[in-house]
Amino acid sequence: MALSNSQKHKIISLLEKKMIDKLKRYARESSSMPFLTRLIQDSEKVAAYSFIHSIATTLGMSIYEDVSKIIAEENSTECFTKYDVGGAISKEQKSVIDDIVRKLRNNETQVNHEKEVKLVLKASAKDGKAQKEGRIADFFMIRDNIEHYFEIKTVKPNIDVFTKSKTKLLEWVARRRSPIKVFLAFPYNPYYPQPYERFTIQGVLEKNTEFLIGKDYWDFLGGKNTFEELLMLFYSVGKKFKEQIQEKIKQVAKEKMAS
Repeated sequence: MALSNSQKHKIISLLEKKMIDKLKRYARESSSMPFLTRLIQDSEKVAAYSFIHSIATTLGMSIYEDVSKIIAEENSTECFTKYDVGGAISKEQKSVIDDIVRKLRNNETQVNHEKEVKLVLKASAKDGKAQKEGRIADFFMIRDNIEHYFEIKTVKPNIDVFTKSKTKLLEWVARRRSPIKVFLAFPYNPYYPQPYERFTIQGVLEKNTEFLIGKDYWDFLGGKNTFEELLMLFYSVGKKFKEQIQEKIKQVAKEKMAS
C-alpha cells in the first residue's frame, strides 16, 4: 500500500476539517446574480455552481500543498509548505535565465532541463541581490539528501504562466547554486484519459523532469498507487458530507440567489 494508515487518517481529518469550515462559513459575496439566474432559470443550480467553485478555490489554495506534505513526510528527511527558498540572484544569472526562456519561447532551441541547469550554475553569482519575488515554493522536501522544490499550479494556465513558472524554477537553481530538483506540478489531468498535451507547455517545460501532473506527481511523492488511494480518500469524505452539501446548496439558493 502506498499510504500508511496514519497518512490516511491525517488526510481524511484535513479534508473533513476543510469541509466543516466551508459549510459553516460559506456565504456568497454577492446576494444577487440577476442575469445568470434568469438565463439558467434554476437558482439552485446557480447556487451549486457558486458553492462548488468556492470549494475548488479552497482546494487550489491550500489542500493540495498540505496533502503533499502528509504524503511525503514519511519518506523524506524534511517537508515544508510555503518554503522560503532564500538566496540571491546576480545580473549574469538573470541574463542567462532570460536568454534560455526567450529561446524556448521563440523555438530557437529545444527544452533540455539538464543542460539549462548547467548553464545557470555556470553563470557568475557575483554581486547577487536578494529578490523577494518568486522566492516561495509551494512545497519543499529533502529526499535522499537532495532538495526538491515544487510550484503547484492550476491545471490550465496560459503560455505566460508557463513561462513565468519556468523562469521561477531556474531562478530557484540560481538561488541555491546547486543542481537541486525543481518542478511545476499539477494535481490532476483535466483531459484524462487523454494525456496532457496543452499547447502552452510545448517547448517550455520538460515533462517528468521538471513538470509532473496527476498520477505522476502523487506517485512521485508517495510511491506506486498513491494517486488511486488518494482519490478513494476524497471519495469517502465526499460521500460523508453529500447530504450536508446538498442542504447547503438549497439554503444558499433560497437565501441568497433570489433576485
